[in-house]
Amino acid sequence: MSDTLTNAAAAATQVKLPRVAITYCTQCRWMLRAAYFGQELLSTFGTAIGEIALVPATGGIFTVGLSYRPSEIAGASEGADSSIQEVLLWDRKAEGGFPETKVLKQRVRDHLEPNRNLGHSDVHGKHGAKKPEDQKETQEEAKTEEKGEKPAVEVKRNPDGSVCEDCR
Repeated sequence: MSDTLTNAAAAATQVKLPRVAITYCTQCRWMLRAAYFGQELLSTFGTAIGEIALVPATGGIFTVGLSYRPSEIAGASEGADSSIQEVLLWDRKAEGGFPETKVLKQRVRDHLEPNRNLGHSDVHGKHGAKKPEDQKETQEEAKTEEKGEKPAVEVKRNPDGSVCEDCR
């Protein structure tokens, strides 16, 4: 009986890679936000992610880290590094807020399954198409370049009507 418990405890303490660790501030009560992001990543990537860890902390921290072995990623070359890579995908303090779900999914995808299309979450990401507005701007810029015209630049004026020196 004790051997069974020992084996179960050993299996439970083994880290399964790739591992996403979401560290959140308990004082700020960000556990539900952390759990939501974890659920979204599991829903999208399924068994491509070995585990999601919710790591309680204090001090206003909210980070998302990824640990993985590049050699275990689909499409990795045979000579790929077998050491564990750790990547900080998001830091609330450095990035100035919380991630959009699609951005977080794109960052995980870029490391674990770089050739994967995320569908609607990927529309404006690494593999996606441009926004329709961006395409219009690009077409308009191309037309003005063909005509030899310079695109109209909005000149900012000071309250007295003079033109700002930095905007010229």
